[in-house]
Amino acid sequence: MASIHKFPSQVAEAPPALHDRAMDNLRFIRETMERASSFTAVPGWGGVLMGVTALAASLIAAQQATRSLWLATWVGEALLALVIGGWAMDRKARRAETPLLSGPGRKFALSYAPPILVGVLLTVVLYRAGMVSALPGVWLLLYGTAVVTGGAFSVKIVPLMGVCFMLLGALALFTPAAWGNYLMAGGFGGLHIIFGIIIARRHGG
Repeated sequence: MASIHKFPSQVAEAPPALHDRAMDNLRFIRETMERASSFTAVPGWGGVLMGVTALAASLIAAQQATRSLWLATWVGEALLALVIGGWAMDRKARRAETPLLSGPGRKFALSYAPPILVGVLLTVVLYRAGMVSALPGVWLLLYGTAVVTGGAFSVKIVPLMGVCFMLLGALALFTPAAWGNYLMAGGFGGLHIIFGIIIARRHGG
């Protein structure tokens, strides 16, 4: 007589709800698009405002009697520009309903920050060594580097702006020290205004 084999019963598992699957797919698509997209919250009009304050700072710095006061003026301007830039980026990101620290935003920040931190450290070292005249070139070069590296995750005009800063920085290193304040005005003032207007018109604010 043929033996009867009993197979273990298989309990059918209920498929995941259609809604849950749809939400998972949408989340995956959103995260993929976020990683592939560019950081578009670079401020245009905020950059223009940063340029205006830099021009004012260059005028004030030129009237200072000592290098320490000149340096203090530009450090104050850098802190003011940081506040303006952060506020403008946050405002632009809110208008676009995009998290400021989204995938591209994090990449922009992580690429932008190291050259700026190096600039802070070199400022202290050069000041203590009595080489304040080298600061305009160093600042312009490192800020330009930060904009180029961060701009790799942003719109195409941003890295171009960084290259222009780097060219001015290279010029500042090989020209008379008296030119430094003027080149700072041309870079942090003029370039911010010019490229800020372009970004505002082409990429919204």
